[in-house]
Amino acid sequence: MVKRAAFLIAGDTLAALAALFAAYFIRFGSAPQLRDFSRLQLLGIFMFVAAQISSSFLVELYALFSESSRKELAIRILVSLVVSFFILTAIFYLAEFAPYGRGVLAIALLMFGLLQFIGHSFYRIMYGLPWMSSRVLVLGTGPLARQIGNLIENKKLNCLLAGYVNCSAEPVMVPYHRIINSENGLFEAIKNVGAHKIVVSLSERRGMFPLQDMLSCKLSGIEVVDAPSFYEQMTGKLLLENITPSWFIFSHGFQVTFALRALKRMVDIFCSLIGLLFTLPFFPVIALCIRFDSPGPIFFRQVRVGEGERPFTLLKFRSMRQDAEKKSGAVWAVENDPRVTRFGEFLRKSRIDEIPQLLNVIRGDMSLVGPRPERPEFVGKLKEVIPYYSERHYVKPGVTGWAQVSYPYGASVEDAIEKLRYDLYYIKNISLPFDILIILETIKVVLFRRGGR
Repeated sequence: MVKRAAFLIAGDTLAALAALFAAYFIRFGSAPQLRDFSRLQLLGIFMFVAAQISSSFLVELYALFSESSRKELAIRILVSLVVSFFILTAIFYLAEFAPYGRGVLAIALLMFGLLQFIGHSFYRIMYGLPWMSSRVLVLGTGPLARQIGNLIENKKLNCLLAGYVNCSAEPVMVPYHRIINSENGLFEAIKNVGAHKIVVSLSERRGMFPLQDMLSCKLSGIEVVDAPSFYEQMTGKLLLENITPSWFIFSHGFQVTFALRALKRMVDIFCSLIGLLFTLPFFPVIALCIRFDSPGPIFFRQVRVGEGERPFTLLKFRSMRQDAEKKSGAVWAVENDPRVTRFGEFLRKSRIDEIPQLLNVIRGDMSLVGPRPERPEFVGKLKEVIPYYSERHYVKPGVTGWAQVSYPYGASVEDAIEKLRYDLYYIKNISLPFDILIILETIKVVLFRRGGR
């Protein structure tokens, strides 16, 4: 999905430049020359392109799957154009900075919308063609092979299931007609189906793994991966049920270096200070609304588990009654939680209640991006029933995280397992660009008020 988004963004960038230059030609009757542009005009071109990409990202054009209708694509492009128009108007006209007139802007927006619709439609057609898809063969016929096969057949993935390979002593839990004939040798059978990739999905490898055949495939240019790695590539989370400690040790990633920690810390402090600078003027208004809505303190303090399983006190704007857990004790929040106040519901949906955690970030208890910190009462229970749960505490918890933007609010052990898949994926692939992507996705979550309880 990242590669697809990058390709579409590159195409939209070229389309935005083409639309703007064509609008100049239509408006003034001559082709513009870059050497004739002033610095302000060049800045205006950059801001036009940035506005188109940003608005397209906000309406999730780059996450739109190929099976969605052209009508939905057209509606999202139209909404994106409206958003970008207001962004550019605010920048150019309210700030008295107009590198080109309204006529050029209107023509450029219309042309960009047309080019974007054509480009995205063409890409979706090409993306859905069989010869553009990777043919994947699953080695195995048991429960793990069935899970991987179902994943491949998901239309949102640019993969085609070439079939399954039956290994002796493994139960058959996949459709019999999808098992390929390997009587003339496994390597020949794999070549006959034209597989580009083999996913080793054996529930038990000892005495069953066809080592020589897989080596021949690897040396012939066919990619060979294990099921957990393939699952990670396709879903952005980890397959916890089939991961062993040795997989953690030998797999790529899980390298939280000193340099990365130092860089994240500098970014955390800078962004938190900027965030507090912009939000502090609103603190008195929020405080008055909280106090008028229900009696009690303005801030809510709660012990959470941080890096290295060290406890710390997390700060939030209070969104529940003061005695919310007096009778029940520590419990997860639920949909339409009766403990939440009227104004508290708005704070939670808009994520405004999380703003005081920027103080936790400055203090060093948290990072901007990381696994969400859990309460000690829940951590003890979850460690007993969920494998590798403690591994999420190898990095600082975050105000937002990969699990928060990828999965709805968690309120059960099953939800905690699912969110742990995303948390461990984040720790495995931790990097500053990944943090930036998560922050951008968080902006969309906040704007569209998704997932809060």
